[in-house]
Amino acid sequence: MRNTWKIYMLAIITFMVSTSEYVIAGILDKVAASANISVSAAGQLITVFAIANAIGSPIVVMATTKMDQRKLLILSLSIMVLGSVMTFTLPGFGFLIVSRIILAVGSGVFAIAAKTVAAKLASPEHKAGAIGTVIIGFSAALIVGVPIGRVVATAYDWKVIFVGIGVLSLLAIFAAARTIPATNSEAAVPLSKQLAFLKNPKIVMGLGVTFFWQLGYAVLYSYIAPFLLTVTSMSEREVSFALFAFGIATLIGSKFGGFMTDRIGIPRSLVGGMVVHVIALVLLSTIARSTFVTIPLLMLWAFSAWSSGPGLQYNLIWLAPEASGIMLSLYGSFIQLGIAAAAGIGGIAVRSTSMLAVSWIGAASVTIAVCIAAVSFSLARSPHKSIATK
Repeated sequence: MRNTWKIYMLAIITFMVSTSEYVIAGILDKVAASANISVSAAGQLITVFAIANAIGSPIVVMATTKMDQRKLLILSLSIMVLGSVMTFTLPGFGFLIVSRIILAVGSGVFAIAAKTVAAKLASPEHKAGAIGTVIIGFSAALIVGVPIGRVVATAYDWKVIFVGIGVLSLLAIFAAARTIPATNSEAAVPLSKQLAFLKNPKIVMGLGVTFFWQLGYAVLYSYIAPFLLTVTSMSEREVSFALFAFGIATLIGSKFGGFMTDRIGIPRSLVGGMVVHVIALVLLSTIARSTFVTIPLLMLWAFSAWSSGPGLQYNLIWLAPEASGIMLSLYGSFIQLGIAAAAGIGGIAVRSTSMLAVSWIGAASVTIAVCIAAVSFSLARSPHKSIATK
């Protein structure tokens, strides 16, 4: 219990860090107008962020395996400060891309370190729940960060958002230094052994599920504001309210996912959540034509999608407990690769067909993730049963 508040503090800092990533989707049209580019071109900022996160975060984590985790948290937050300052001070789309790369590395490293520390602070039977608590910070970025970011971008300059993120990152550095305990770093793992993890079929399947699950989620979410404005004909005010409701559902879903993973095990909680995820996307593709219908479906989609995160991450940690940081790093990389692929595929779909296509692509991708998960768990049924009975 004495470490619970520290885990929640990590979740609060995660909220601020995650806002720097997610807020772009909610203000994509504002950024496009400011830079005099199309919305689809601005959407590639999401792709750039994702690729930089996927590549840069593992490199930093592998290079700092001997570093105390508290110092790694502080390093990542310092990178966040630098990226935020560049965002609101340097002009032009080119510098914006550079600042997104820096923010991507900072946020990616922080996410890995925060979840690693949270899992170490928690008791063995509550590790998935601790990860789920940190994921609440990601949810809070959607609940508070994205809708408020939309309001701020409408009322003021969208760059004001990153002034706030820079200031909060500075405060978070002091908070982490004073309250997060020093944690033992993992033994340095040679690059050859790190690559050897990718030869483990169970890990490869877990990462495959992660990729297609995230692609299915992000292909719609990357274009969520234009989707709501065009497909459902929502007003600006209704879009802000819808994003707020969406965020509330992600908060509940991530916490519920961690709770259910600890209670009934990874296979049932993960597959069940993804099946509901597919159903929600299909319904959004077919009957979401009014605000009254769309908002409940958005909440169902958010709840089911985010309920899968704790199980996916805990599964990878369980498969290689001696390298939990590397497993979370690989998880983060595949998440960002999924986001990058989603932004690119979504941009092509929007330009060549219609905005509605992104929800159908999402449903197909999550269906693939369900199939991979079913095969994976059927090959490793006995070990996962032991998890479910903890």
